[in-house]
Amino acid sequence: MQASDIAAHVPTVTASDPVAKAVRVMAVSRLPGLIVVDEWSRPKMVLPGTQVLRLAVPEAFQKDPALVRAIDEESADHFWVELGSRTVAECAPVSAPRPVTIRADATLLEVAALMARQHSPLIAVVHPDGSLIGAITLERLITSLAVFTTDE
Repeated sequence: MQASDIAAHVPTVTASDPVAKAVRVMAVSRLPGLIVVDEWSRPKMVLPGTQVLRLAVPEAFQKDPALVRAIDEESADHFWVELGSRTVAECAPVSAPRPVTIRADATLLEVAALMARQHSPLIAVVHPDGSLIGAITLERLITSLAVFTTDE
């Protein structure tokens, strides 16, 4: 079985999309992360959910736990609103790592090894030109391995 056999169509976002939209796309689609694509549908970033959360949490709060503790509960519950129209590009790390991608003809072992090595529950499956075919989530990979194992 190849990566393209288990790749699923997933919604994507662009660097110019608001962070709030990116988080909503991930939540509504129940994805473990997000794929940020360019205008040619080539993955620019593959962000695990924890990294998407980093986009949403203001940098000052990430750097200073004492500041976070000083915020009252009501205000803390609404930090999300402070994002306003900030875009994925504005909140993304300056030196974003290469996107976690794999060829369509890769084996499931290659997919599993890449996920494990990159600590990513989401991998973008790409055409030879680099454009997105779909994605493989950790859940989809594990399910495929469990269902198609003939040991029993």
